[in-house]
Amino acid sequence: MTPFRLTLVLAALSSAAQAQVAASGGHPDFGGIWNSATATPLERPARLKDKAFFTPKEAAEWERGRAAQNQEPSPEAAAKNFGTYNKVFFEFGPRVLKTLRTSIITDPPDGRIPALTSAAATAKRRRQELLRNPGRAQDMGLQDRCLVFVTAVPPMIPYAYNSNYQIIQTQDQLMVHVEMIHDTRIIPLDGRPHLPSNVRLWLGDSVGHWEGSTLVVDTANFNDGGGFYGDAGGMYGWDRNLHVVERFSLLDANTILYRFEVDDPSAFTRPWKGELTMQRTSGPIYEYACHEGNYALPNMLRGFRVTPKGH
Repeated sequence: MTPFRLTLVLAALSSAAQAQVAASGGHPDFGGIWNSATATPLERPARLKDKAFFTPKEAAEWERGRAAQNQEPSPEAAAKNFGTYNKVFFEFGPRVLKTLRTSIITDPPDGRIPALTSAAATAKRRRQELLRNPGRAQDMGLQDRCLVFVTAVPPMIPYAYNSNYQIIQTQDQLMVHVEMIHDTRIIPLDGRPHLPSNVRLWLGDSVGHWEGSTLVVDTANFNDGGGFYGDAGGMYGWDRNLHVVERFSLLDANTILYRFEVDDPSAFTRPWKGELTMQRTSGPIYEYACHEGNYALPNMLRGFRVTPKGH
């Protein structure tokens, strides 16, 4: 199926789903395409210390500063440094969160992800050494292998690009289709329990229920594949003990307030929470053909194998 025809099918499904939910007279409708890109950092910068919220004036100043950082460097400056993508490739959100928070992390109060446990810190060092000196494809990051990316794994943290989601909602299910590496979660809303504990998945097993006008999604049963503490997009790590609770509510017709709670006692020294806002967008969700014409993985491995150790 071509991307254009897939888009038409998804659009038709979305329209049908919205009609069904509206006809049921039930819960808020999250159907549509949403973008989570934001100028608000995941963790609060040290210079903001205990400041949890911007004033409107401070938010405008922050946004101007972020806009300046996202400008392309001069040809002279670019020639002195190796880089990756042009700035135009990235999708840094131009606005801070609608809530005016200074960080996506809301708890601990300092707006920072808690420290790793000693065992997780050891695993992270071991994993980073493999990433620096890979000997096989399995030593490379999950994103390099096009397996999974942080924007899809609950909690859904924004990245530097492709932070887009399509939600299709019916009375009994919610589908979250992620643009990055085209991952999809289908979340039952019919009160069923989690899958048996021996069933372990990349994105975990998600089940949802309603608390008034808020959709609550509980996700467990993760596998150990992401327990590399930073290799699925560089944000954070997880293991089979990760438990995430997400809450979706509407701030207005074009804004989702997305809140989450993370508990992984074998990875982090304490639970942590966060929130962000997602803005409705016209889309479309594009096909992310991650491995199509992808020469990066074999070429990186060839490069590592011929590079002298220590370089």
